Amino acid sequence: MEKVNSFMRTKPVFSLLVSMSVPMMLSMLIQSLYNIVDSIYVSRLGTDALTAVSLAYPLQNAIVSVGVGIGVGISSAISIHLGSGDQEKADRAATLGIVLTVFHCILFVLAGIFTTRPFLRLFTENPVILKDACNYTYIVLCLSFGSLLQIAFEKIFQSIGRMKVTMYLLIAGCVINIILDPVLIFGLLGFPALGVTGAAIATVIGQICAFLLYIVVYLRKPYAVRIRIKYMKPDWKIIKQIYSVGIPSSIMMLLPSVLISLLNRILTAFSSLYVAVLGVYFKLQTFIYMPANGIVQGMRPIVGYNYGAGEPKRVRSAIRYSLVCAVVIMLLGTLLSLIFPAQIFALFDADAELMSAGVTALRIISLGFLVSSIGVIYAGTFEALGNGRNSLIISLLRQFAVTLPLSFVLSRFLGPVGVWIAFPAGELCAAIAAFFLLRTYKEGAFTPF
Repeated sequence: MEKVNSFMRTKPVFSLLVSMSVPMMLSMLIQSLYNIVDSIYVSRLGTDALTAVSLAYPLQNAIVSVGVGIGVGISSAISIHLGSGDQEKADRAATLGIVLTVFHCILFVLAGIFTTRPFLRLFTENPVILKDACNYTYIVLCLSFGSLLQIAFEKIFQSIGRMKVTMYLLIAGCVINIILDPVLIFGLLGFPALGVTGAAIATVIGQICAFLLYIVVYLRKPYAVRIRIKYMKPDWKIIKQIYSVGIPSSIMMLLPSVLISLLNRILTAFSSLYVAVLGVYFKLQTFIYMPANGIVQGMRPIVGYNYGAGEPKRVRSAIRYSLVCAVVIMLLGTLLSLIFPAQIFALFDADAELMSAGVTALRIISLGFLVSSIGVIYAGTFEALGNGRNSLIISLLRQFAVTLPLSFVLSRFLGPVGVWIAFPAGELCAAIAAFFLLRTYKEGAFTPF
């Protein structure tokens, strides 16, 4: 078996963070590129098709939220147990993580069958949009096992520092998606033109292929943790450990879906145009936040391992370097959004009305990118330390507790612009709270300042 990751404890922190984060940043950028390319292809079908996919986004994001959230819990448990030298518990965490993921796959099949149409009917009465949105959502929910199991393996490999493996396989899944999208959407190479349904099919095929590639890679050599049949018996302490981080993390990631759904209700009172604007923005913001999340994914195993190994100085250094890197990324995102908003929306074949509304939205919302670095990094820090509660508090402030009520109030006076203003306001409140939460956590043992 591969040796326990002593390099997590001995390698200089900055070079370790770079070596673990850069592969994740690259893979996140590729994934973000896929999300944007997918929307660009769908936008060629018309604004109704783009709106249908935007309405389906909250349910689709729920899959990723649960997968990544529970995956973070699995990764945190594995890293802490490896850091403390307990190999058996690390193997149990990996095994039970896969068992829990299979259970979640079954739940999403049931959710796809019974909740898709009632949920989507809350947001549109247009029969064309509703049909496309339902067709897309049925497929991505009922065949979500590829996505969920892929993510579970991704987090297991990340917990032992094998970031390049996850980078290659994530890129492979995205490339398959990008290739299949135009083929199935527009009917190339002899395939029928399936429109929005084709986009959904391309998505799940890419996810399933990535999952199967993880199985092949895992079976080729022994890694630092192993999935063993004998550990499938429930160990409630480890399950609690996984869920104590995973549930808050899942809720944190589900918040954008809930937020989008509720904001769509506010925006439809003005025009369905603004629903499309919000959908495009959330596609675009992943291109900015995914690299920062790559930093977080590289940071988590470093913080978790060194926390388990009793190395608070290395924990502090990892947090500090991660924050600096995230600030640089967010600054670039802010500048691009302020200087080139029209060029960005032009990628989506935006007509004059969509272009005007989109440029205004992007310029206002981007004012919160820079300050959001604190919330993003500190939330990830608490996840790595096994404290899901504080991470959830930060995320609630970032994406729900401030943004939603402020959107409702400001939209009454400023229209859709009030909704856009609520985004940077929420980020500022979350940054202030995150700073004080980490500052006071265990008497400031892990604060980077």
